[in-house]
Amino acid sequence: SSHEHKLNFKKSKEACLSYIQDALLQKQWKRAAEFLTCYVESLEKDYSREHIGPSEKIWRIGTEILWHHSQSSMKEFNCFMEQMKTLGVKRYLKVCLEHVFHLLCNGQIDEAYQNLSLAESWRFGEQTALQDKEMKLIQAYRGLLDYYSWSKQKNILLEHAEDGFSDLAVEQEMHGYFRKAAVNLKEIIKIPGIWDVFVKCYVDLLEFYGDHNEACQVLNEYAYNSKFPANPNAHVYLYQFLKRQGESKKSLVSALKILHDIVPSHELMIDFNTMLQKSKKRKKRRLGLEVIFAALDYAGWKENAKAWSCLARQVKQIVISEKHLDWIKQEWNSRKDWWPAFHFSRYLAKRNWQENKSLSYEKALVAGILLGKDCKYFKYVSHQGCKAQLKRFRMMKKFVNRHNPVYLRISG
Repeated sequence: SSHEHKLNFKKSKEACLSYIQDALLQKQWKRAAEFLTCYVESLEKDYSREHIGPSEKIWRIGTEILWHHSQSSMKEFNCFMEQMKTLGVKRYLKVCLEHVFHLLCNGQIDEAYQNLSLAESWRFGEQTALQDKEMKLIQAYRGLLDYYSWSKQKNILLEHAEDGFSDLAVEQEMHGYFRKAAVNLKEIIKIPGIWDVFVKCYVDLLEFYGDHNEACQVLNEYAYNSKFPANPNAHVYLYQFLKRQGESKKSLVSALKILHDIVPSHELMIDFNTMLQKSKKRKKRRLGLEVIFAALDYAGWKENAKAWSCLARQVKQIVISEKHLDWIKQEWNSRKDWWPAFHFSRYLAKRNWQENKSLSYEKALVAGILLGKDCKYFKYVSHQGCKAQLKRFRMMKKFVNRHNPVYLRISG
């Protein structure tokens, strides 16, 4: 019956898709291509009126196969993408964007730019309005390629300047690329979203032409506008810009404070800690200790010699002055149950000593203060250091032994 035929056809389609999925997961690209061919052929006989057509599945699967298949070429890929563009107007701009990405990955910059220009001129009734966001992306990526061309011309101009002569034609061409890039990049970053690469390029353009106020405004908007999603990079870019402009330490600290709240393990936390330690305000020095302790909570920082040096220096200063021992105690209370195994085991002491003696020195000093002179890590490293007749390790051992009562106060 007609009903049975439709039911069997549906089952065979689902089975074919399942085989394709299995082949993709196992990276069997040739097998996946064969099943996709069967799937496409079967669709030609499908007279059902399903609400969602199969064109997106073919596009997604076909793209993945062609990208990885050992025998596929860029010519075949281009041909496939052109066919996909005609399968559904609702996805036309998305297919165009993906096509552009593949062209860029293969270094075909001019072809990518041409495709973006063609996509930007595309119109299809109401669909044009519905795909406004995709069109904005098309324009933004065209702006990105204009920025790329501007950057190339800028480098040529700077090279010519070093040789002592100017090139008016290159300068005019560079300014032309600047105008085109700036218009499109400025538009995309008005829309709430994550636009890191576009923001960086737009700010670079503004800085080169000395428009620092506009650049600062763009970065502040990107970092602090509540309509935009939380984005650590936005605060990194703002901090780097402020630093380049020689802004006050107060502005720099403010930018990094928010970054610390979002990503306490960010690499800039060493810069943040250093600035806070130089402050005359007790509140900021207290925050500096909190910042470096928090960073060392993460596995990626376990062997960061700079971070351990920052912590060792501040802890040592506090111990010598015997002021603010409560700061160390407060930080240590929430960590004393897991930091010893995480940072200060005998196994780590051996490995750190073999791989990086400077790291082992800083860690041993911290371990001795936090866990006392009987700490496994401190005992092993100080013994090895004294055995090797290294003066700084003998001094460290004496310092920890002399201030061992401090450990008792910290441990409570």
